[in-house]
Amino acid sequence: MVELFHVSKTYLMGKVEIRALNDVSLKIEGGEFVAVSGPSGSGKSTLLHIMGCLDRPASGTYMFRGRDVSRFSDRELTRVRNKEIGFVFQAFNLLWNETAVRNVMLPLMYSGSDNKRERAVAALESVGLKDRLGHRPGEMSGGEQQRVAIARAIVKEPHLILADEPTGNLDSESGQGIMQIFEELNRKGTTVVIVTHEQIVAEHCRRILRLKDGQIVED
Repeated sequence: MVELFHVSKTYLMGKVEIRALNDVSLKIEGGEFVAVSGPSGSGKSTLLHIMGCLDRPASGTYMFRGRDVSRFSDRELTRVRNKEIGFVFQAFNLLWNETAVRNVMLPLMYSGSDNKRERAVAALESVGLKDRLGHRPGEMSGGEQQRVAIARAIVKEPHLILADEPTGNLDSESGQGIMQIFEELNRKGTTVVIVTHEQIVAEHCRRILRLKDGQIVED
C-alpha cells in the first residue's frame, strides 16, 4: 500500500533549516492498522502528509499502491487524494452551516458520484449517527462531530485512512468510541494509519512506529 525509500523533508524557518524527516524507509501493507507516535516535532504529521500526497519529499521516493508519486501530475494527485485516501483531522474541519449529511456528501460532489445522499446516509449510519443526519456541527458533541468527519472520510470507500490526532480534542470516553470505529473499519479491510501522542490510542493499533528527530527509532 505505502512504501517510502530514504525519504527526507526539510523546511526553512527564517534562516534555519529544519529537517522534519531524515532518511525514512518504511513499508505498510494493505489491511494494516498502524499508529505513528512520538514527541511533538518528531515528524509524525509530516510523514502523514507525505503518505496522503499532501506534501512531497525533498529527497527519496514515495510509492503509493505501487506507483511513484513523484511522477503524478497535479490532476492525478488530486484524484488520488479524493478517491483513494480518506483524511481525518483533530480539528474536524466541518462546514458549520451545513447538516451532517451535507458535510458527508461534500467529497461526492467533487467526484461527480451518483446516489450522493444515500451513500452519505449509509456512512453516517455506519458510525452510529442515524439520528443526527439533519443536525449541524454546533448541535453536536465533539465526539459526534468527529464521527461526521470519519463518515466524510469513508464515504468514498478509500483504500487508506489517514488520521492526525483524531482523539486529541475529545474526552476519553468519546475517544474510545472513535477508536472502536477505526478498529471496525480495519476489520473490514481498510488500511488505517493514525498519528497520535497518546499511548492508550496507539495501543489500539496492531503496529506502532515511534519517531524521534525525524527518524523511525522503533517499529
